[in-house]
Amino acid sequence: MRIAIVLNTSWNIYNFRLNLIKSFQKEGHEVHTIAPEDDYTPLLLEAGCTHHRLKMDSRGANPFKDLLLIFELYALYRNLRPDVVLHFTIKPNIYGTLAAAALGIPSVNNVCGLGTAFLKNGFMARVAMLLYRLSFRYAHKVFFQNQDDLKLFADFRLITPQKADLVPGSGIDLTHFSPAPAATRKPFTFLMISRLITDKGITEYVRAIEYLKKQGVNARFQLLGAIDEKHKQGIPAEELKNWVNAGTLEYLGTTDDVRTYIQQAHCVVLPSYREGTPRTLLEAAAMARPLIATNVPGCRQVVEHEKNGLLCEAKNPQDLAAKMYAMATLPQHTLEQLGAHARKKAEKEFDESLVISKYLQTLNALSNRHSVSCK
Repeated sequence: MRIAIVLNTSWNIYNFRLNLIKSFQKEGHEVHTIAPEDDYTPLLLEAGCTHHRLKMDSRGANPFKDLLLIFELYALYRNLRPDVVLHFTIKPNIYGTLAAAALGIPSVNNVCGLGTAFLKNGFMARVAMLLYRLSFRYAHKVFFQNQDDLKLFADFRLITPQKADLVPGSGIDLTHFSPAPAATRKPFTFLMISRLITDKGITEYVRAIEYLKKQGVNARFQLLGAIDEKHKQGIPAEELKNWVNAGTLEYLGTTDDVRTYIQQAHCVVLPSYREGTPRTLLEAAAMARPLIATNVPGCRQVVEHEKNGLLCEAKNPQDLAAKMYAMATLPQHTLEQLGAHARKKAEKEFDESLVISKYLQTLNALSNRHSVSCK
């Protein structure tokens, strides 16, 4: 089969979908990637993909402007003629599905998260729901990364239950992210890994740190992730600089390999407002690190309170600070138990092979259906 994979960045495809691509290639499928070009596009070519440039603004949230994306994708699909298109992230899911439907090409979508529009209950949320309802009528299959998002789409009748299925996020490569010895160096080190946008709970993390420092807590507070000032919810670089200069936190910049930083941390924190299935928590869990996250969809699929970490209230820096203080004062053997449970949960529920298997089953079903229709 000729498979097209569409995302908002080449970086996203390479970092989160590469093993999925390799599994398709191993089965003899031809893989085409469609995304805006960036530093990772050449790596996709090296991996044997044929890449097609997409002029998509991954940050904008204007549905009227984004309608032009339908025509761009329509032209790409018409020339490429894939047997199936796999859409990931919001814009490809909506506009890519409509473009594929116009050409009679089946779409398999993945709702990686609901995005800012769904977090704000206003006009944009209503428009987003309307677009999802319209486009998902034509999808062959839609994978959701947590039960809460699936239920929301079903309750609002954005999708028929027959088309919906669950996958454990993008899954995690359990050999690449292997258990690391428990961190024992002092002081206690908290690590947050995230793009620097407000919806990830960056501000709450900073406020929690300030509370803890006022209480005299001796710990290191680290932040790893890309600055994204062009995003509507982006944290200004100047504000980040002020936090660093004030000694509130350590900014670690960005990296292509988070494992060293996770290994050196005692606990990984993600106070996000809502997630699909947060990749950073999966990576930390696979490396046997205790977790702290908000009790919201996506995060609570990974973190079980007092089993592999602690859950806190969303948008509540005081509660986050309380959970961080509780974590920092746990005895070493309890931290190791939490980390061990995190790894076991990753092995049982979030192995990347589970995601790959679901996609291969879906492709086989499509291939069989096509073979029957051609007879």
